[in-house]
Parts: sequence; C-alpha cells; structure tokens
Amino acid sequence: MSPPRRRLVGGLDLGGTKIQAVVLDGRRNVVAEKRRPTPQEGGPGDVVEALASALSDACSEAGVETGALTGVGVGSPGVIDARRGVVTGARNLPGEGAPIRMTAGLRELTGTRAYVDNDVTVGVTAEHALGAARGSKSLLGVWWGTGVGGGIILDGKPWEGRGAAAELGHVVVKVNGARCTCGRRGCLEAYAGRGSMEIRARHMHRRGHKTDLFKIMEKRGRTRLQSGVWQRALEHGDPMAVELIDRAVEALGAGVASAVNLLDVEVVVIGGGLGTRLGEPYVERIREAMMPHLFADDRPPAVRLAALGDLGGAIGAALLVPRTAAARST
Repeated sequence: MSPPRRRLVGGLDLGGTKIQAVVLDGRRNVVAEKRRPTPQEGGPGDVVEALASALSDACSEAGVETGALTGVGVGSPGVIDARRGVVTGARNLPGEGAPIRMTAGLRELTGTRAYVDNDVTVGVTAEHALGAARGSKSLLGVWWGTGVGGGIILDGKPWEGRGAAAELGHVVVKVNGARCTCGRRGCLEAYAGRGSMEIRARHMHRRGHKTDLFKIMEKRGRTRLQSGVWQRALEHGDPMAVELIDRAVEALGAGVASAVNLLDVEVVVIGGGLGTRLGEPYVERIREAMMPHLFADDRPPAVRLAALGDLGGAIGAALLVPRTAAARST
C-alpha cells in the first residue's frame, strides 16, 4: 500500500498589476511563493494563462506538479459567481470586464480543482483565521490598493449580503464630489484608490504641478504608479505625493468610520498594496482620521495592519480549497 500523499494546496491573488502565487502545506504553512505581473493586454484567456503560469512557478519551487495539488483557490476582483466559477466586471484586467471562466480554465491548464471568490473577501478571511484579527468575532477589512476594497466578518462568519456587501470603496464621503472610476461621484475610491490617485496625479502634472512620481516610475521600469513608487516619493517628500496621500487618508478616515458606525466591529484591518507597503505609520494616521467621525468614540475598534502582508490574499485564496478534499494523484 503506497503512503498517503501530503496535502498541498495552491493560492492565487489576482491584482491589477501583479499575480501572487503560494503553495501551502496541510498546516497552512507557505512552502513556496512566486509573483508574476498581471497581463495588461489581451483578454480573459490571457488572464487565466498567467494565473496558471504563476501557479506552475510556485509548484516548481515546491517540487510538485500542479496536477498533484489538492486544489487551487483564486482571489479575484470583479463580480464573482463562485458556483459557476466565473468572474465578470473586473475592469482593471484585460478584457474590460468580459466574463472569465476562471475555475474551468484553470482546471484545464493545471489539472487540479479550482475555486474562486472575491480578492478582498479571501484576504480578510485569512486575516481572521490566521492573522491580525485572529480570535475576533467581528471585523472590517479595508484593502487599500488599486481601489478600496472591503470585507466583513460578523459573528465569526463572512457577510456578503446578496452578493455585493462591503463595497467600502463606494461609500460616499463627499456629496457631488470627485468623479469615481465607477462613474459616480464622491466615492471613497475616487479619493483613496491608487488608480484614481494616478489619474489625478497625471492631470495635475499636465497642468504644471511639479512631482518626481513619474521619474521614479520610469526609473523602476514601471508603467503605472504602483505602491512602491508612492512609497519612494513619500520618502523623498514629493509635494504631490504628500498632497494626494493626505487627501486619501482623510477620505479613508471618514469612510471607514462611517462603516464602523453602522457595524460596530471589534477590529479594523488595513491591508492591500498601499496599506501593507506604507505600513504601521499610515495605519496610525487612518486611525486618527477616523476618530472625529466615530459615534462611539469612547470605545473605538482596534485598528491593525494586516499581519500576513503581501501574501495574505494568496493565502486566503488557498483556504478556499475544502480541507475535506482528497489529495490528487499525479
């Protein structure tokens, strides 16, 4: 009788600029991780191929074929139909929101079962199970990155409403305010989403405002203002970067506090590309920006930096694979 195979699962965090892949063992330890850029051109098929390639890279590091995994989970932006394994409306991915046959496509390319859920939801679930909110009964996850995503845990369980809960980025922080990429006005994401901040930075730069943001971007071989570009500009005291980040922090304080006033959660976890990159000093600034807007300001929630860092989304995606699933044979 052959010995039982060890349980290994894959996790993929699909972002607008990068794909993070991990392989976890049966104790939820990361045994391998790889990163690839998200394709900026093409269509849904190119996205699935890039995900499969990132998973293959991580599996090679772990010394296992993709088909030997128990399964792989994906955290994706967009509207998720987990039952059908289809993602729609992810406009920061190639295809401009066209349907992506995520689970079927990955199974064809990798030979293992695939599962998909919202990227912020899986990241928040990971922080609740293994990270900064472990042991809490309620939390609000604030994923500050290309957009502003949200995730909610109530009474120890994810709350998704009718499928569109926790759209924190589209909480209105200013009536008739800045135009959001969603087409509406005054959304939190219009002020704090990295994509909207870049649009505003380019507009200001064209109008003659001085900044080194784009010099730093080009020097780092980037085509977009990613989190590391903002961090470097802030370290150099770039006036435009400071102005736009200050504006974002103020909006985050108002938006997050409003959500806390509604939900009264125990913990707020700040994650996402910008959140984890800028770290604890900016978590403290968001905490301070919340205070004037909190109704129960005598007992504010704990506000913590995501403990799992850049790997949190991919780890959370890996947790989508049911623990009861049997390991596959090669």
